[in-house]
Amino acid sequence: MKGILVILDGVGDLPHKLLGDKTPLEAAHTPHLDFLAARSEMGYMYPVRPGFIPESDEALVSIFGNDLISSSRGQLEARGAGIKLKRGDLALRTNFATIDSLQNGNVIDRRAGRTLTTEEAEILAREINKIKLPCKFIFQPTIQHRGVLVLRGGFSDNISGNDVSYYEHGRVKELDKMRLCKALDDDENSQYTTNIVNEFLIQAYEVLDKHPINEARRKKGLMPANYILVRGAGIEIPKLKIYKKWLSPAYMPLEIGFSKLCGMETCSFEYPELQKMDVYENLYDGLKKACKFAVKMVKKNKDKVDYAYIHIKETDVPGHDNKPLEKKMMIEEIDKILFKFLRKFAPPNEIRVVVTADHSTPCKLKSHSADPVPVLFFRTGAIPHEKKFCEKNARRGSLGRIMGNELLKKVGFVR
Repeated sequence: MKGILVILDGVGDLPHKLLGDKTPLEAAHTPHLDFLAARSEMGYMYPVRPGFIPESDEALVSIFGNDLISSSRGQLEARGAGIKLKRGDLALRTNFATIDSLQNGNVIDRRAGRTLTTEEAEILAREINKIKLPCKFIFQPTIQHRGVLVLRGGFSDNISGNDVSYYEHGRVKELDKMRLCKALDDDENSQYTTNIVNEFLIQAYEVLDKHPINEARRKKGLMPANYILVRGAGIEIPKLKIYKKWLSPAYMPLEIGFSKLCGMETCSFEYPELQKMDVYENLYDGLKKACKFAVKMVKKNKDKVDYAYIHIKETDVPGHDNKPLEKKMMIEEIDKILFKFLRKFAPPNEIRVVVTADHSTPCKLKSHSADPVPVLFFRTGAIPHEKKFCEKNARRGSLGRIMGNELLKKVGFVR
């Protein structure tokens, strides 16, 4: 193995008063990451371009050297969920969400309070799949509040989603009005597609709002999962650059789909089911399992592949929830497992290690931002300037400013 790329989802942040005006990376106790940092060069990266607020799919597509037009979130998520697609099938990423009513249309929470258990999601999905539409479709829940919707047939993907926070390019409001999807051109098929998706959304609300699962959730004081948000419409198989002899121990549908379409050796594990109301307990279980699985797969495949791409999702969630202490603790947990291993594994084997993020998710913004992400580049013979991996040190590092599509060439992972 020649190199390992670690992407900590949404780890970039801004100083927070709960952390003594430090970022989670600055405040976290990370002796193993610090060991690598003290032997590394640093820099800062705009995953797509300055001023652009990227979603994870856009950042990944860019970092691996593709044009943004080459991909769509829905297609990647559907393929990562194991749904077989044909050209013309419309795939969309979905969230279970909470609205007050279809008439008022106030979006209360984009993720149904993050308390929807795996069993509840599966029961609700079975009812949704009984909806009658003029076409065949599949609605499949994936992890926690997430899911995928696929409409079978010759549809258009030139339609908007109805996910309000993504409509506003990162600007999040406490309460916003739901929107139906809109055609983005005058094509008949785009309008037809929009009508079908909106009919699905209306029928889904009617099924979900009075379902016994949601009646029980209301009695417990929980938010009902009574609406579906959709985004990332796609009909074309994404055309991505191929990365042979790369390993990807992925576990979220987006990263699984992306890695498979890039031709990577993709392996996965079953994410722990959310069985109780404490989503953070579930996230810590998933985080530990993800780090241990990545270590196991790197050890197993170190002589079979040239590079490994390790994507850790959980660090993004506390950013969206304004929980800087949780984000700090997650970084420390990753340090105890993944970076402890890399500290011992990489130097004696002369393996290059890059640690970065796909985007920044500042806690106090509760959304992605256009802020650059820090980059750490460990290699034999590197001349270090800082001993702590964080946003401030990365800004003054010797690697300087990097665009996402330059990263892999900059560190020698591709020619």
